[in-house]
Amino acid sequence: MEKYGVNELRKMFLEFFESKGHLAMKSFSLVPHNDNSLLLINSGMAPLKPYFTGQEIPPRRRVTTCQKCIRTGDIENVGKTARHGTFFEMLGNFSFGDYFKNEAIAWSWEFLTEVVGLDPNRLYPSVYQDDDEAFDIWNKKIGIPADRIFRFGKEDNFWEHGAGPCGPCSEIYYDRGEKYGCGKPGCTVGCDCDRYMEVWNNVFTQFDNDGHNNYTELVQKNIDTGMGLERLAVVVQDVDSIFDVDTLEALRNKVCELAGAVYKADEKKDVSIRLITDHIRSCTFMISDGIMPSNEGRGYVLRRLLRRAARHGRLLGIEGKFLANLSETVINGSKDGYPELEEKKEMIFKVLTEEENKFNKTIDQGLSILSDMEEEMAKAGAKTLSGDNAFKLYDTYGFPLDLTKEILEEKGFLVDEEGFKAAMNVQRETARKARKTTNYMGADATIYEEIDPSVTTEFVGYDRLVYESPITVLTTEEAVVQAITEGETATIFVEETPFYATMGGQQADIGTITLPDAEFEVKDVIKLLGGKVGHIGTVKKGMFKVGDKVTLTVDEKNRVNTGKNHSATHLLQKALRLVLGNHVEQAGSLVTCDRLRFDFTHFQALTAEELSRVEAIVNEEIQASLPVDTKIMSIEDAKKSGAMALFGEKYGDTVRVVNMGDFSIELCGGTHVKNTGVITTFKIVSEAGIAAGVRRIEALTGDGVFDYYKAMEDKVEEIAKTLKATPANVTEKIDHLLAELKALQSENESLKAKMAQEALGDVMDQVQEVKGVKLLATKVEGVDMNGLRDLGDQLKTKLGEGVVLIASVTDGKVSLMATATDGAMKQGAHAGNLIKGIAALVGGGGGGRPNMAQAGGKNPAGVEAALTKAAEVLEGQIK
Repeated sequence: MEKYGVNELRKMFLEFFESKGHLAMKSFSLVPHNDNSLLLINSGMAPLKPYFTGQEIPPRRRVTTCQKCIRTGDIENVGKTARHGTFFEMLGNFSFGDYFKNEAIAWSWEFLTEVVGLDPNRLYPSVYQDDDEAFDIWNKKIGIPADRIFRFGKEDNFWEHGAGPCGPCSEIYYDRGEKYGCGKPGCTVGCDCDRYMEVWNNVFTQFDNDGHNNYTELVQKNIDTGMGLERLAVVVQDVDSIFDVDTLEALRNKVCELAGAVYKADEKKDVSIRLITDHIRSCTFMISDGIMPSNEGRGYVLRRLLRRAARHGRLLGIEGKFLANLSETVINGSKDGYPELEEKKEMIFKVLTEEENKFNKTIDQGLSILSDMEEEMAKAGAKTLSGDNAFKLYDTYGFPLDLTKEILEEKGFLVDEEGFKAAMNVQRETARKARKTTNYMGADATIYEEIDPSVTTEFVGYDRLVYESPITVLTTEEAVVQAITEGETATIFVEETPFYATMGGQQADIGTITLPDAEFEVKDVIKLLGGKVGHIGTVKKGMFKVGDKVTLTVDEKNRVNTGKNHSATHLLQKALRLVLGNHVEQAGSLVTCDRLRFDFTHFQALTAEELSRVEAIVNEEIQASLPVDTKIMSIEDAKKSGAMALFGEKYGDTVRVVNMGDFSIELCGGTHVKNTGVITTFKIVSEAGIAAGVRRIEALTGDGVFDYYKAMEDKVEEIAKTLKATPANVTEKIDHLLAELKALQSENESLKAKMAQEALGDVMDQVQEVKGVKLLATKVEGVDMNGLRDLGDQLKTKLGEGVVLIASVTDGKVSLMATATDGAMKQGAHAGNLIKGIAALVGGGGGGRPNMAQAGGKNPAGVEAALTKAAEVLEGQIK
């Protein structure tokens, strides 16, 4: 059997399935597309999920791929064994409702025995215990004796992931010979030793699980197969482990060369050699797909792998930075299958070196601090490092938690992982509260301050909305980076941009930045110091790296509508000066695609007539279709031409002057329409004061006006419908209803007064004299304050001269009302002070004028006491 290399095997597999009518698709990125369930692509099937679920139509119903994958579930075992790795390539052939078990089994057998040339007598298939169909295909069609086909249970040979499509699988094992075995008498397929290696797995997706293990047959049956390329190479090349196959051996040897070490001479060193060999592969491929080291998500996986590799380099005694050097070996070994590695190698080297530099600055100090912590634990007889200390190592010295765990584990210590997580959450919450939001991204301004001051951007968008320019700088919310990938919120800087940044009251453009296979949605654009323009938004698909020549496309509708509102603002300012006088100066403005807002100096509210005249002038100039011209000139020439400058604004030596016919001339850097006729129409929707001597007008133009009138029309229709009228007679209907309401209110007041009188009854026998002043203090049920005032007036008339106090209880709440005649007041009576003196007894407070006062309270039980005390309070008032 020929010992094919990894790159040859990859090519052979893809070409074999192309000959069987499959479309060979290039490996998908390690960054999942539209899939929040995964941090990184971990199988050949993962990026094809939309084809399996039917969400997307596949480019062909037969597909084959060699997919780069990363799995970090067993990260702590990488290096310790020769079996474990984080990076691997998964060969796969897939059928979306096309062929099924017969072809899948036959082709897997044909490829292994006839193309690769494996000995058929050393291959052993397994099937799910109830899958007689697959058993019969192996036995009767392929000709494998029944005693060499193994039936396994659900745990081994049934693929499912909760609810959804699932099915049995059939694996193919290869007998590598006794030298790889455990030597036990019962050693056979399924043994944990390395003799029988699973090479291929055919998954037959034929059932749907409802989540309660009730299975129904799928109408569209799929095939999902997987074969680890490195595993196949282990078998074909007859070597010990994945670390001995040709491409990994070359990388492993490079590690040994840098370390001056020999593989398999020292088990402790072998752990580090294997770990670095595996981790640098993962790091190289991750960076090539635009993943950058960070403290979140995918970026944190990369940082952990990078820093573990860097630390193990030190354990091996490798001097200085070495990761970029090793990465070159990875690229040379894999660029046949992944040409993007060669294309992006400069970026890969730069990211690796920068991260290594960062870690090298703190690692020695961190190791020294950790050593002190170990001594303290040993003294105290403790076996677990506190979460706070683990977090200090992470936060101050850049030690990922698993690196601290690994170092301590070597010395028999543990780490309080829950305590670490708690400390991390406290820090995140504190940082979130302390962050000063400088834009919609919520990024700290310090991120932009890290950009090289020489970076600048030229705006080229006055007369074009699409432009190509190279990326100069990329930042995430945390750092300046070399690349950004799908799902990330970031800022892109380019040399020249058609995007207008928020300035001079005009809101920024929106739009997209694209590459042939990547898209970034621009949600905001900001102007920074040094003339830098940042395009803020989200990567919708693919990746962007520094140096990429991108296409910047401004949203045309948004720009046009913003231009209409900005040009209308100029017309509005001139119209205000014509109507109100030359004291009108701009005090602020906001121009968006939806509306305009203009603040100006004026000292009183505009009358309806003034507003109407201003609006009419603006609309006249719109209808006149004035040409809008812009010129660049010196500030002196601009002022001589009569251009209006903004009060307090600083201008450079040259300025941009915007003329609208002979009507308006202003200094302005914003974007405008080419002709005022484009604005169509203008409507003021509000006018108000916002500060002393400053008024604000809000207005609409173009489609905004039509939308405004449509909304008003809809509202009138709705009102008419509610009133059972038509828009034409709705005013008449409202007048009629108001007259009816007035009559009913009058009738209601009369009835309430009558009821209050009846509720009170004849109370004149309750009148008492206090120092020669008559006092009538009485109680009534269920009368409101208006009713009490009416009753008070009636009783005052009956009383002639004196003081009336009435208490009423309604729904558990007390109302008190006191009123005094002129004669009583001359003798010292004061209704307000009387109420004050008794209100506390009903659990309330109140007061009022000498002739009338009222109070409310929450304690009905105190009413009698309050009425009794009234005589005592009044007595104190009478002279």
